[in-house]
Amino acid sequence: MMINQPDTLLTVAEPPHVHNGRTFKGMTLETFVALLPAAVMATWHFGMPAVRVMALACAVSVITEAICWRVVKRESQVDDYTAALSGLFFAFLLPASAPWWLVTMGAVVTITIGKMIFGGNGGNPLGAALVGWASCHISWGGYMDAYTTMLDTPLRAPLHELKFFGLEAVSDIPLKSMMLGDQLGGLGAAQTGAVLIGGLYLIFRRIARPEIPFGYLLGVAGAALIFQWAYPGEQASPLFHILGGGTMFGAFFLATDPAPSPVTPIPMLLFGLLGGILTMLIRVYGVYPDAVPFALILAQLATPLLDRIAPKPFGARRPAA
Repeated sequence: MMINQPDTLLTVAEPPHVHNGRTFKGMTLETFVALLPAAVMATWHFGMPAVRVMALACAVSVITEAICWRVVKRESQVDDYTAALSGLFFAFLLPASAPWWLVTMGAVVTITIGKMIFGGNGGNPLGAALVGWASCHISWGGYMDAYTTMLDTPLRAPLHELKFFGLEAVSDIPLKSMMLGDQLGGLGAAQTGAVLIGGLYLIFRRIARPEIPFGYLLGVAGAALIFQWAYPGEQASPLFHILGGGTMFGAFFLATDPAPSPVTPIPMLLFGLLGGILTMLIRVYGVYPDAVPFALILAQLATPLLDRIAPKPFGARRPAA
């Protein structure tokens, strides 16, 4: 008796074979939701100039990525919203006084050199927004400094004043005001309390793992405590450095970028510690008062080395390098 066999006995498909309902586009949209409080607070503090910078950076980023996909003759992927997210990250690092041409140039560099030159999502060894920010800061540093370009605002720049005028100059700045974003800096990155709310939302939604933010803040706090002990009367408290500048934004958003960061718990924790310690080293001994973007770029360069720290399989030898 003949039994009819089905034409297809085995279906081969690429993973994931079991889907949990979460999509890459959905995770990007949730990151936008997490950034919304900081965007609102930036608009509250700086008004329409902040809206102009954020809108222009996002628009230029999307247009630039669409052009890049067309140049390489591949199907456009701008509908995953990552280009707009990279543009918003870059805008958060800019002062509200940034001229239009600086925002445009930085957004183009963010997408082309920071992302697309490596093949798009997941291939970039450094954070795309960090590449754009570093390029602009090295090329047009005077326009990137909110402390010198926004002298008409009553807001203070705690990290700048600490760096150039000493601890006494910032002794009258309440930590509460820093938490509420009453400070000069990146228009979104300086909104410390709002960024913290958004970062906790990402962790609660499991969009970001807690190891990197915890390690980063621990590195900043630990190094600040050591410097405060080593230079009494000269260095500010750990809480001052955590609330000042873009520390929170770096911990919860820039450092947790999945492409240039480690993927297992111990390397993630070490990565965060390294970024936090480098931030404090640059703040104390370097020329950049905030230092978060440059510190994270250096930490991301160490990611391939940190990823080699992996648990040994049970009953097996670790392969030779």
